[in-house]
Amino acid sequence: MRPFPARRTRHRLAADAALLTVVLAFAVPLVWLVLASVDDEAGLTVRVPSDPSLDNFSAVMTDEITFTPMLNSLLLCGGATLLTIVCAALAAYPLSRYRSRFARPYLLGVLFTTCLPITAVMVPVYGLFVRVDLIDTLHGTALFLATAQLPFAIWLMKNFMDGVPVILEEAAWTDGASRTQALVRVILPLMGPGLAVVTTYSFLMLWGNFFVPFMLLLSPDQLPASVSIFTFFGNYGQVAYGQLAAFSVLYSTPVILLYALIARRLGGGFALGGAVKG
Repeated sequence: MRPFPARRTRHRLAADAALLTVVLAFAVPLVWLVLASVDDEAGLTVRVPSDPSLDNFSAVMTDEITFTPMLNSLLLCGGATLLTIVCAALAAYPLSRYRSRFARPYLLGVLFTTCLPITAVMVPVYGLFVRVDLIDTLHGTALFLATAQLPFAIWLMKNFMDGVPVILEEAAWTDGASRTQALVRVILPLMGPGLAVVTTYSFLMLWGNFFVPFMLLLSPDQLPASVSIFTFFGNYGQVAYGQLAAFSVLYSTPVILLYALIARRLGGGFALGGAVKG
């Protein structure tokens, strides 16, 4: 028996109210961020500034506060993301194309490593970095960030790579391509949406990582923006909310630009037409 129209209406209104509550929970902090960034007297309350200005942006847009930390973040996260994508593609290829009784246990082991908290391994990692002279280096920190992000990237890359038909790769072999050439010129271009997802997710996770660079980088001139943001929190609970909001807007810009650049790839599919010779 179908529910009465009034009951269906109540259920729909309850669902809409729940969804609206979730939307507000995410929207209110973003609205505060935008409004506080142009408010010289910003606080924790959400309010429209009486006299909007860009003084907060002018105060934070200096080499010491913004430009140097942002450059460090781009070098650190960009290098780690590139290393993650390259290693994930090379590791996912044999897992996707070869059948072995060890493949499933290996994948489950890879998935298990993604559940381990990074704080559990930071003490031995710190001691190791001191011994091998990688402490307080951007390349050493990028190497560890890529290593920490790699397990989940392999898992995602393997699942996307499974969607590329093997027949296209066999056609490339027939034309004289090696396995590496088939991977680079056939498989990776065809899994463009999947590659975009892995790249975006990896960069986003690395961009917001605070604990790893905080532990492994000691020099103030090498700290990324995710660590230097704490300079806006003063002693005795004093916080420059307006400048903090302005810096947060600038800090979010690279991630938004990255998504905008590759968003068109997220809706793509496999271009099969004409890929196999008749």
